[in-house]
Amino acid sequence: MLVTSKELLLDAQKNGYAVGAFNTNNLEITHAIVRAAEAKRAPILIQISAGAIKYAGLEFLPMIVCKAAEQASVPIAVHLDHGPSFDLVMKALRHGFTSIMRDASSLPYEGNVAEVRKVVEACHAIGVPVEAEIGRLGGVEEHVVVSEREALMSDPDECARFVADAGFDFLAVAIGNAHGFYKGVPKLDFDRLDAIRERVDVPLVLHGASGIPDYQITQAVEHGIAKINIDTEIRHAFATTVRKFQEENPDQIDPRKILQPVIAAMQAVVERKIEIFRSAGRA
Repeated sequence: MLVTSKELLLDAQKNGYAVGAFNTNNLEITHAIVRAAEAKRAPILIQISAGAIKYAGLEFLPMIVCKAAEQASVPIAVHLDHGPSFDLVMKALRHGFTSIMRDASSLPYEGNVAEVRKVVEACHAIGVPVEAEIGRLGGVEEHVVVSEREALMSDPDECARFVADAGFDFLAVAIGNAHGFYKGVPKLDFDRLDAIRERVDVPLVLHGASGIPDYQITQAVEHGIAKINIDTEIRHAFATTVRKFQEENPDQIDPRKILQPVIAAMQAVVERKIEIFRSAGRA
């Protein structure tokens, strides 16, 4: 069933689990995500980024994802991930998105607040919740490029001020997480997360969770993270399974036969994440 993300994340915050937010770029990834959620009876978000929209088309990908969510037997929100502009947010709303992120975190504080407040006013008018971000993540995520040297973590006091000034529903924080796969073992700053949680009452979001060790994900949930984004590990399963299948079946040209094991591999990734996030059986 298609729902907004607010009801999902508030329940997760209240009951000590995290909702998985999984990025899609096409029909096959969408199938894998929905099948995993139904198999584990878990609420989820399916995320579509600006890059995915550019690749698959605004007229097509949201239609596929929204229809899949409507027909699913578990609650699913369709989320704009790292929305880079007010214009794209408005287009996403017209195409059925039930959750929006406006990422203006690269701007100075006042600019971030102004951009997010504008989106909040438009989205709240039609009952759609908004995610915002403060602090900058290392790595690469679509239009977001931050070097390790420039990366900044979220300041707890500034987080509280940001929530009060901008009026959004969920806050993505930078606590040592990064987009993409990590160089070395990541180390999340749980003291910083605790300080943010003490000052902020909205659900907290962890971006860049692909590659973070399971025990740190578990700790993040225990310390108050209510939404966790996964993209890179799904892509990795897609690419490695395609390569393996083609190596073992060099004469096979039927895309349906090539992609069935790919869907299964991606579904396995999503199911495992749902278990780690403690959201299995919450639907």
